[in-house]
Order: sequence, then structure tokens, then C-alpha cells
Amino acid sequence: MVRNIRKAAVLGSGIMGAGIAAHLANVGIPTLLLDIVPRELTEAEKQKGLTLEDSLVRNRISTTNLQKLLKQKPAPLAAKKNMVLLEAGNFEDDMKRLADVDWIIEVVVENLEIKKQIFAQVDQYRKNGSIVSSNTSGISVEAMVEGRSEDFKKHFLGTHFFNPPRYLKLLEVIPTQYTDSEVLSFMKTFGEDVLGKGVVEAKDTPNFIANRIGTYGLLITVQEMLKGGYSVGEVDSVTGPLIGRPSSATFRTLDVVGLDTFAHVAKNVYDQVEGDEQKVFELPAFISSMLVNGWYGAKSGQGFFLKKGKEILELNPETLEYEARKKLKAPSIELSKQEKGLANKLRTLLYSKDRAGTLLWDITVPTLIYSAELLGNIADDIVAIDQAMKWGFGWEQGPFELWDAIDVAKSVDRMKQEGRQIPEWVERMVASGVTSFYKEEEGNLYYYSYGEYKLVKENSKVINLKRLKKQKGVIKKNSGASLIDLGDDVALLEFHSPNNAIGLDIVQMINFAIDEVEKNYKGLVIGNQGKNFCVGANLAMILMEVQDDNIYEVEMVVRHFQQAMMRIKYSAKPVVAAPFGMTLGGGTEVCLPAARIQASPETYMGLVETGVGLIPGGGGNKELYIKYLESLPNGVQVDLQQVANKVFESIAMANVSTSGQEARGNNVLNNQDAVSLNGDHLLYDAKQVVLALDKQGYKPPVRKKIPVVGETGYATLLLGAQTMKLSGFISEHDMKIAEKLAYVIAGGRVPYGTEVDEQYLLDLEREAFISLVQQPKSQARMQHMLVKGKPLRN
Repeated sequence: MVRNIRKAAVLGSGIMGAGIAAHLANVGIPTLLLDIVPRELTEAEKQKGLTLEDSLVRNRISTTNLQKLLKQKPAPLAAKKNMVLLEAGNFEDDMKRLADVDWIIEVVVENLEIKKQIFAQVDQYRKNGSIVSSNTSGISVEAMVEGRSEDFKKHFLGTHFFNPPRYLKLLEVIPTQYTDSEVLSFMKTFGEDVLGKGVVEAKDTPNFIANRIGTYGLLITVQEMLKGGYSVGEVDSVTGPLIGRPSSATFRTLDVVGLDTFAHVAKNVYDQVEGDEQKVFELPAFISSMLVNGWYGAKSGQGFFLKKGKEILELNPETLEYEARKKLKAPSIELSKQEKGLANKLRTLLYSKDRAGTLLWDITVPTLIYSAELLGNIADDIVAIDQAMKWGFGWEQGPFELWDAIDVAKSVDRMKQEGRQIPEWVERMVASGVTSFYKEEEGNLYYYSYGEYKLVKENSKVINLKRLKKQKGVIKKNSGASLIDLGDDVALLEFHSPNNAIGLDIVQMINFAIDEVEKNYKGLVIGNQGKNFCVGANLAMILMEVQDDNIYEVEMVVRHFQQAMMRIKYSAKPVVAAPFGMTLGGGTEVCLPAARIQASPETYMGLVETGVGLIPGGGGNKELYIKYLESLPNGVQVDLQQVANKVFESIAMANVSTSGQEARGNNVLNNQDAVSLNGDHLLYDAKQVVLALDKQGYKPPVRKKIPVVGETGYATLLLGAQTMKLSGFISEHDMKIAEKLAYVIAGGRVPYGTEVDEQYLLDLEREAFISLVQQPKSQARMQHMLVKGKPLRN
């Protein structure tokens, strides 16, 4: 059977329901959002003369929650225009419309009886074959289908999204004994390929996988804090990025999640387990007091932390008073910072006997043991557990990957010495001489499973560059980049300098890559799997050269960068850029001249050089201007001044897209460019674009002259900037930058409509860049960005 989800309905419009609806809209699925009918009029409704029978009133709750999507941060919608795919309704008037949808997602209150009442109505109105799921975070999905029709049962399962749905990768899929295997398989594929999620199949147990282990780990951390006399701030200072966890660490995470929500999740397990496990899920007295006080965290204005002015205070669990925030200091912390790689850092920390090492050992070990004890109960294999913790809680390593990192045999030996109970299967594994849960052979990854290693199954659209390089080697590399064979006669240029910043080493590899691809390959993908695609040019190198009066060297680097960008643009073979994450300044300049851009859903792209006192120097001004010109419909009379105004504003304001979709709205992407639905499939998708262009008989663009606004347009561009300066919105130096930028975009002092060649515009751009980089105030801005990580207004 060929399935397709063309339209969906979400039942329940709270934060989670509306967020799921927004994510469905982000991937192009029209969605109906339903909620209860209000029983009373608001004062505003009374003043308008509305009654309880008016649709505006009856749909008020879902309508209000849809409107909140436009104001929430981080934004649930990848682009505001996606709102047109969302429609508000209510449970009394619109349940009959469920007959028109292919997927119905229940997101009402976590109460089994209420959910069963809702599903009884759904069963009455849904069409046969439509999929129904619950976003429950822990209620038994098996219990929800009691009394439902056979077709309903076959098409029902749990689909547990994590909040916020747009950003958190994990989707736990929970089948019941009745769920049709074809439905389960479809939803797993749909979740990954269309919703862009990391999908894990979980068993129908309390809190499923991630919340079960994550909540346990958080509560163990609270207990060890109290036992060891650590403060809230001290714990957070060592349970974040230091050990491969999110910067929100432990207590900041609880403040963001909401202590009331956390308490509900913990109680869900507490009510369904017993013995020592139940004791862990019992909330400490001070947390119960916080709940009574309404100190839920960010939503209530205070929790484990309280912000007073610019100062952030931490809660003292003993006195429930707020105090100055502390950081844990220990020799092992400083030693770990000198280590390379997370595994080395973790071993340094966990095997240390100082205060930091003791705390981290005592919170890590119980979580590892607990994860191992639950294998087979919450999931069938260790891969699912590791993926759930990485995708749902943002851990850099899952429990079993972490166990490998700290040396399984060594850690088990110490656990035994401390009298800890090791799960029997782990003891047998170590006793048999197997000392790792994972192993790599010939670039393939295997996991340990009941006495043997099995291949980790991955979607064929997931390309792992680290393993690919082990399988195929590297064509050529230097300190900044590597050229890799992606297979099928497609090459990939991978940046790997610090922060993927562009220097002469990357420029040299771009030139080598174009030469090599033109001779031996069908095309080139420019992409990587770092934290971000590229944060721009190597600012530190530029500043150092300028301060040493090596202006000639800076001018040479900029000239070489411009030439490399032109080689990307006019390569005889197609070049496809695959940006993701931060793609700023020079990173955007690498993408703009490519034959196509295949962006990740979360791509934050823009020319931001004005923030460091400069303008784009690698052709970015020219290429963005051309993108705007080419975006105009055929036959429409071109208003060059309007185009120049938009490009000037975008660069002057350092506009950055908040998603791949918004990058299209900003004209950084055009209609030929695309956005992948799943960021993990980005390189695969980019490779397919190269192969498609090659099959179509790709020819590079024809060099042509570009019409510019010239001297009169330059004056128009400056007018707005001068108004802002007179109003006090921009400084004298901002005005100087604006003058240079306007001159470059206008094409210099030529008549309006003059057609100029690209090299002419590149020369203007380079001259303006070199002029600005020598300005003391620009250098101060560069220095401030390097030291503080944020712009300086001077």
C-alpha cells in the first residue's frame, strides 16, 4: 500500500500541540488544530457583542494559541508564511473534518480517561486507514486503544515529540500489540524523511526511553548534590559542555523545562515502579517546597536560578534563599581542558578523586548501570538508547558510548570495588573478553548485542564523513580542508579549520578541488559535519596582518578568495554548497556563487561583516545583488534602485536568516536552491543535486554584464543611512561603513543603468574592504568580536 500524509489534525492546542502543528506546517503539511470550546466570554468578546455560539468564540483557544506561535522564542515556525497552512477549530464543531485527514495526533492533557474519550470521538469520524497517534510522554499507549475499532487499533501508535518540536531531533515511536507492522514502518520512515527527525522505536513502558533515563540521571544528580554538599551553581558548572552535555547543564535545564513538568514526569515513573528504583524518583523535600511556592523556573520567573538585574543568583536547597552563583573549582577540571577529545576529557575527570571527579563519577555510574538494566525493557538494543539520549537530551554521547569512552573494563572493575551491582549481561560481556559496546571495522560501525556484534543499521541517506574517510581515504588535505570521494564520481570539499573559518589554506583547497573535479569527477559538494558550516573569514589572521602593517598580504588573500569564488561559479562541473547552522560572512560568500545551494532546515545564513566594521570582500555584495536580480519574474520591468536598496539594507543590517526557508525569503537562496527536510540527509541530498545537474548536461553560467544604479543610486542609498545617523541610530563609523557599502553596490560613479563586468565590482569591493580594515575603529570591532564574541558599537 502506498501511503501519503497530505493533511493532518492536531487535537490539543497547548504549547506542545501548537508546536507540533507548526512543525507539520514547516514541512508543508496543511494542519487543523482543535481544542475545547470556551464556556465563558472574555470582556473583549462581550464588548464586541459576541456570543458563545459565534465561531470566533468557539475557536478562541486554538486561534489564540496559533497566534502565539508568531511571538514565541525560539520560533516554532521556520517562516511566518507557514501560518497559512494552519487552521483553527474546536472539538464540538470540527471533529467531523477528521474524515479528510491522513494523520490525527492527540496532544491533550495527560489523563488516560480524557484521552480515551477523545479517541472514542476520533473513531467515530476518522476514515479507515488514517493513522492516529498520541503524543503522550508516558501514559500507556496500549491502554488508550481499549474499546476502539479494529481499524483504529491497526493504525494507532505513540509518537512522542520532544519540546520544542521544530528543534529537538528525537521522535519516539511506540507501537502497541495491535499496530500494523506496515503502519509502524511507514511512520518511522515518514518521521525521518519528511519530519526530519531521529526516530527511535520504544517499548510501551513508563516515560519510554529518553525521559526515563534522563529523569533518572537528573534526580541522581540532585541526590549527589545534597549528599556531597555541592551548590546548584557548582553542579551546573561541571555537568554541561565539560562532559559533552548542553550548556543548560542540570538545573538550568530543569528551569527551562519547568519544575512542574519535571515533577509530573518523575511521578509517572514513581507510580509504576518499586523498590530502590522508586526511591530515586521520589522528589527531595526542597523541590516539593519549590513546587508549593510556584518556583517552576523560567515560566514563573524563578526556580533554581533567579535573575536580579544583570546578576544570576542560585537557590540554596537548605535555606531556599538565593545566593551568589558559584562555580566548582578542582585540579581535574583544569587538566581536562588541556585534553583533546571528549573521551580523554571524561577519563581525566571521572577517574580523579577531587571534588569534581567524585561528583561526576557518582552521577555518571548509576546512570550507566540503570541504562544497562533497562536494555530489553525500554528498547531492544543499546543503539536506540544512545540515540534517544543524544537526540532528546542533547548529550554528545549516549550512555553506552560514554561507557566506552571511560574504558568499560576499568570502570566495571572500580564499580565492583565500590560494591555496585553490575547488570549480569555487562558482567558476562567483560568476562568474555569483550571490552567495548561498539567497534569499528573497515569504516562500518557495530554494536554489542547478546554475545555478538551487529551492524548498526542507518538510513542510506545518512553519510558519516569520519567513517567514509576511513573507508576511502582522502584525495588531498591541508590544515584547513580535505577533498573526499563521496562515491558515484562526486567529490566533497570538507572544511575543518577552527570554527571552519576561511583562510588561505581553504582557498588553496578550493582551487585544487575545482581542478581535480573538472578532470575526474561529475561535480563537487562543499559541506562538512562540524558544529557550523562556516563562521566566516579567519578574522584573527586578518587583524594580525593589518596590525603588523602587512596590508599587501591581506589584499592578496582577499584577491585570492575572490578568484576562488569565481572558480566555484564558473566551474565546468557543477558545484553544490551544503550549508547548515551558522553560515556567516565568508561562509555565505562560498555558497552564493555555487550552481545550487542545498541548505539544512536550520541554516542561519547572512553577510554579517558590518558587525566587525567591514563589508563582504569575497564577492558577496555582487552575488547577493545578482541573486536579487535573477529572482525577479521574467517580463517584469526591473527597478534597479529597489534591488540595490534591498541588498544594501540586508548587508548593512547584517541580516541573518533564522532557518533555511527564511534564507529563501531573504533571496540568499533562489527558487532553484532547496532545503533538505532532514539535516542528517544534507550531504546525500546535495550529492543527488550534483548527479541530477550532471545528467542534465550541466553548463556553467554565461559571463554577462550587470546593470547598476551608479552615482544617482549611490546618493539614494546614502539618504536612508544619513537619516539614521541624524536620528542617532547609527554612529559616525557606521556611516563610514555605509558609504563604502553603498559605493560598491551602486557600482561606483557611473550613470544609472550602466552595465559593468564582475571583475569591476570585485575590484570596488576589495578596495573598500582594504580601506575599512585599516580603520582603527574597524580593528577595535574585530578585536571585540574575537574576545567577547559579540559586536562592538563604536
